[in-house]
Amino acid sequence: MTEPDLDGLSKRMDGAVKTLKSEFGGLRTGRASPHLLDPITVEAYGQSMPVTQVGTVSVPEARMITVTVWDKSMVKAVEKAIRDSGLGLNPQPDGQLIRIPIPELNEERRQELSRVAGKYAEQARVAIRNVRRDGMDQLKKLEKDSEISEDDHKVYSDEIQAMTDTHIKNVDEVLAQKEKEIMQV
Repeated sequence: MTEPDLDGLSKRMDGAVKTLKSEFGGLRTGRASPHLLDPITVEAYGQSMPVTQVGTVSVPEARMITVTVWDKSMVKAVEKAIRDSGLGLNPQPDGQLIRIPIPELNEERRQELSRVAGKYAEQARVAIRNVRRDGMDQLKKLEKDSEISEDDHKVYSDEIQAMTDTHIKNVDEVLAQKEKEIMQV
């Protein structure tokens, strides 16, 4: 008798939640965070590289991020990448150091960021449901090939649904936390 790969399904669902958390790291709240620059890539040495691979990102104070660029010739490229990122940041170069002040968020911008967070969360839910569908298809195939019984199919099906419910609840909790963080004045 063959069993479905429940651990593999769980890992894929965990991956969707982890991806959501990293996307949320790039969503700006009123506070400075080094993860804010994670999604930004810089054209460096003929290829696209994350900002963290061309300089040191730090947060010296609550409303300021600094990037110490290792190669002096890359300062302009890093500054341009940050400015063009769509995060609404205005980098200020000072030699090899780039200061990035984090402006206050107005109410309209907070609501817009909440909507973006909701879209990210929905993408994660869809990814989790796709993993569930794959698991259910796997069960149907195993039952059709007579590798598991109808009763086993029901038991595994319930397990996969419970796993899905747990992961979607986790996505909802992460979203609620991020929205609370965004709306905090």
